[in-house]
Amino acid sequence: METRPFGTANSRVSVIGQGTWNIDIGERPRAIAALRRGLDLGMNHIDTAEMYGAGEAEKMIGRAIVGSRDEVFLVSKVLPEHASRSGTIAACENSLMRLGTDRLDCYLLHWRGEYPLEETIAGFNDLLSDGKILSWGVQQL
Repeated sequence: METRPFGTANSRVSVIGQGTWNIDIGERPRAIAALRRGLDLGMNHIDTAEMYGAGEAEKMIGRAIVGSRDEVFLVSKVLPEHASRSGTIAACENSLMRLGTDRLDCYLLHWRGEYPLEETIAGFNDLLSDGKILSWGVQQL
């Protein structure tokens, strides 16, 4: 699988990633097995969000990456209605708990909302300082 460098940490990320929108619909053991198979094939980028299955997608990913967390480039997203400084931090901590990990490789604002971007960025920077995220951004729709 082809990989490319990502960010200042120069993490190697597969050019083909695994999205998890609606992964919680259907047979969950098969979906978890599919994520693991993707990792085995070199697709180390897994993308999710707190809103996917109301957090259920993150729980499934957590089960899929047990024992292989360090090989996964894990991305999640905060909803705009949670994107105040304190809300961003709380949303991230909830995602980390559901994912069963201590960090995200990248944390994104899912889309712009009512909170000033500066407030969300302040939350991202707090999370960076605490080592809970390694990079951040804003998803462009």
